[in-house]
Amino acid sequence: MTLGPLMIDLDGPAISAEEQELLRHPLVGGVILFTRNYIDPPQLRELTSAIHAVRSPRLLVAVDQEGGRVQRFRQGFSQLPPARRIGHEYDFDARAGLELARHLGWLMAAELRAHGVDLSFAPCVDIDYGLSEVIGARALHADSSVVGRLAVAYMHGMRDAGMAATAKHFPGHGGVVADSHLGLPLDRRDLVDLAADLAPYRRLIANGLTAVMTAHVRFPAVDGAPASLSPRWVREVLRGELDFQGPVLSDDLSMGAARAACPDVILRARQVLAAGCDLLPICNDRGAVVSLLKDLNVEPEPASRLRLVRLHGRGTLTREQLRSLPQWHRSQQLLARCAAAPALSLQPDME
Repeated sequence: MTLGPLMIDLDGPAISAEEQELLRHPLVGGVILFTRNYIDPPQLRELTSAIHAVRSPRLLVAVDQEGGRVQRFRQGFSQLPPARRIGHEYDFDARAGLELARHLGWLMAAELRAHGVDLSFAPCVDIDYGLSEVIGARALHADSSVVGRLAVAYMHGMRDAGMAATAKHFPGHGGVVADSHLGLPLDRRDLVDLAADLAPYRRLIANGLTAVMTAHVRFPAVDGAPASLSPRWVREVLRGELDFQGPVLSDDLSMGAARAACPDVILRARQVLAAGCDLLPICNDRGAVVSLLKDLNVEPEPASRLRLVRLHGRGTLTREQLRSLPQWHRSQQLLARCAAAPALSLQPDME
């Protein structure tokens, strides 16, 4: 059995009998975890092992563990700062900022890998234009060239820990005020005006970026459909013009923006797949999951199936082995420094 295109969620800290059956469905390729799925490190390790044991090849296990306000697992894990803190460090000392980015990328990924999690959807490479509150401190910087440099360092840290990086939210969520969790944001800029938003992706792709997550944002000057549902954005711009050949993930299909773009979940999923996305998270809507598994009736492209295998985590250390590494101790030193007020702040705090 190959990995299917749907990534679904679980209700609690263990897999129910109903969920076991859902996870065995050939359209399912992975599970995304939330705070409700976490009690403590031993429980998480048991849960990820149980998910991986459901079938072969093993299902992907993912989480949003960016740091700051977007960190699903906290007790028993390092408390990661928001990405903006890395940008502040870079403004004070570029070399120190790059070191911090690489160490935090490694630390985030290494802790997750020690508990059986395959990937975290990071880094966020949206530009901080001071407009989007839902992005806010999740953005590394307001300068796209700095975002690119820091994101590459962060990606390399994740890679050192055995985790693929997923750059998001393509082509950019920073230029809109609306929250795509609630409604469909509209960015009226033309493609030529989005050069800064695309620049970090160009840099990351040139350095071996594994995966990209698309945004539920509509750019009417480029295409009538939101980026996640748009062959123009995924097949022509991302795969064609930017020459990205790795797996493409959509943002959560149950978000308000996705619903606004296409109210019918079956048609919505078909449009996202037709646009060129390989993996479709569908969260906090069990009814939609059941409907998709019953009625989607699609045959994923063979190339898409191969791309998804690249998202599996590589290698793992126990918590004890991890905490004995010099890299762990250096990362903790940098975290302690992050807990202090930033030495220099050039950007207004939107949070």
